[in-house]
Amino acid sequence: MQPVVYVALPVMNEEAVIEACLESIKIQTYSPVKIIACVNQPDMWWVIEDKIEICESNARVMHFLKEAGCEVLDKTSPGKGWQHKDAGVGWARKTVMDAINTVACDNDIIISLDADTVVDTHYVESVVDLFRRFPDRLALTNPYYHRLTGDKTLDRALLRYEIYMRTYALNLWHIRSPYAFTALGSAIALPVWAYRKTGGITPKKSGEDFYFLQKLRKAGQIITWNSTTVYPATRYSDRVFFGTGPALIKGSRGNWDSYPVYHRNIFSEIRDTCLLFDTLFTEDVLVPMSEFIRQHFTEENIWAPLRRNARTKETFVNACYQKIDGLRILQYLKWRQPQLEITDEEALIDFLDENKLNTWQLQTASFSFSTAPIDLLDAIRNALTDEEKKWQYDDLFH
Repeated sequence: MQPVVYVALPVMNEEAVIEACLESIKIQTYSPVKIIACVNQPDMWWVIEDKIEICESNARVMHFLKEAGCEVLDKTSPGKGWQHKDAGVGWARKTVMDAINTVACDNDIIISLDADTVVDTHYVESVVDLFRRFPDRLALTNPYYHRLTGDKTLDRALLRYEIYMRTYALNLWHIRSPYAFTALGSAIALPVWAYRKTGGITPKKSGEDFYFLQKLRKAGQIITWNSTTVYPATRYSDRVFFGTGPALIKGSRGNWDSYPVYHRNIFSEIRDTCLLFDTLFTEDVLVPMSEFIRQHFTEENIWAPLRRNARTKETFVNACYQKIDGLRILQYLKWRQPQLEITDEEALIDFLDENKLNTWQLQTASFSFSTAPIDLLDAIRNALTDEEKKWQYDDLFH
């Protein structure tokens, strides 16, 4: 049977962008596509003076979506908004995905989008085709690309943020990490059976996409390549605690502490730790991450219980990868990077040199993220994008 594709759409304060998003979905070459939107905000915003405008905008967007034929989950009208701690995009994404789960068949597909995102005309068709060709894969993290705006401050921040994300992903590819993917809630798709198998998405105020993909990856293989691209909006946003919008706000003010270009040597330490998993099956040995593990885990010896519960070396190694997962990798990077005392520029140029991508012959003495021409930063971003596509393609087809 032809799968039904459900677009899961969290919506909050999106009046300026929702029409473009909806139009890109409506002109898809595939059918049937059903859009289910969760228009949301905390219920208490109706009595907060500087939030009422958002509530009223949400009400207009909800009417627009209904008129456009979308199914709308009302978490915005007075008395229906989020109560207490149940708020944010994580809850909106869970609410709409859970609603899809109640009506969909196993072979139907959920496409997670954001209301400020547009997609290629063949996007839905390409997603269906990928899951048809690779029926055992649990999810797709689709290639993404932020378009420039012409605002130099915003574009500079965006390009630096993308360079951070793409060097992060490429370094994970280089060490053959199972967590080599970029988590964007606006660029995820998965079969309904995979949603059911993994127990669905866990609501978070931010980062729910990262945790969800990590859970899916622990349960099986995911796809990271596609022939089409998702285009999230390039804009400032404080609707979540971390992610693209907040990064652009902080970055435009010169604060990049949360989004450094991590040095490739730290990833080598992670790789060398993982290469010792086989040895750890039979004996305790020091690994490059030992000091971090000692500080960040409650167990005195994290390997012993994994060893006791593993019947074979293969199951033990798999358990080690579940323990040293994508979250622990990120925590290790944040813990280790300050110890190197290097600049983002030094880390980037070292990466470009090592991977023969520095066609501009950039030198740390003269290159600066804050003064480099936008065209140069864009060229670096594009070179990293092309390199990432090669790894994504090879992972799927070779």
